[in-house]
Amino acid sequence: MRHGKSLPLPFYPTTEQEQILRRTIGCVRLVFNRALAARTEAWYEKQERVDYVQTSAILTQWKRLVATKS
Repeated sequence: MRHGKSLPLPFYPTTEQEQILRRTIGCVRLVFNRALAARTEAWYEKQERVDYVQTSAILTQWKRLVATKS
């Protein structure tokens, strides 16, 4: 088995698939940037590290906040 090589495959999504991908990637970008901002703020303001478990808990809080607004 070869390692370290990839086989390029063409990817031609339909219009609907492209819209779904764009929306999904946009949501991922938003969540990543908010989590990064929370971690950066914690470090620069309180000199605290925010680990994966804490970041996951923050994400859960964000989900609940959005769910209550809907």
